[in-house]
Amino acid sequence: MPAYHSSLSSPLSAAKMAILPLKTKFRGPAPPASGSDFDIIDEALSFFKANVFFKNYEIKSEADRTLIYVTLYITECLKKLQKCQTKNDGSKEMLTMAIAAFDIPGEQRFPLNALYGKAQDRAEGDLLRSYLIQLRQETGARVVEKVYDPVTNKPSKWWMCFVKRKFMDKSLSAPGQ
Repeated sequence: MPAYHSSLSSPLSAAKMAILPLKTKFRGPAPPASGSDFDIIDEALSFFKANVFFKNYEIKSEADRTLIYVTLYITECLKKLQKCQTKNDGSKEMLTMAIAAFDIPGEQRFPLNALYGKAQDRAEGDLLRSYLIQLRQETGARVVEKVYDPVTNKPSKWWMCFVKRKFMDKSLSAPGQ
């Protein structure tokens, strides 16, 4: 069975990564998506449990690179949420994690440089960084909504069981973090 790929496309890109529309309340360079549209975060969350089992992933479009990044970021979110007992704690942790310093494609410590390009100039790098911050903020908020049970305010074991899984045997965090 092949992995799921993104069905989205965008005329905008940076470092071979599509700048896709988002349904978000966070400010940033992402074009706004219509209220009923399925955005890249919805796609990543719906495909996460299936895609996370794949060690290889064929990239068919720039949107797939964005999907890979969001999928790996969801894994990082689950690692952090493992230590949070309530939804409120999880929300705070996700906001902190989203704006913390991170490497972008093309920088020396970015773990997936073989799959992504390098920003052509400083403006493209700044666009990519601000897009990724916006993407990380919205992804974290949606992951918290998915993971925490509204009745018990505890994390769902059906999401937390994926904490140790590594999509493509990769991670956005450095070893030991």
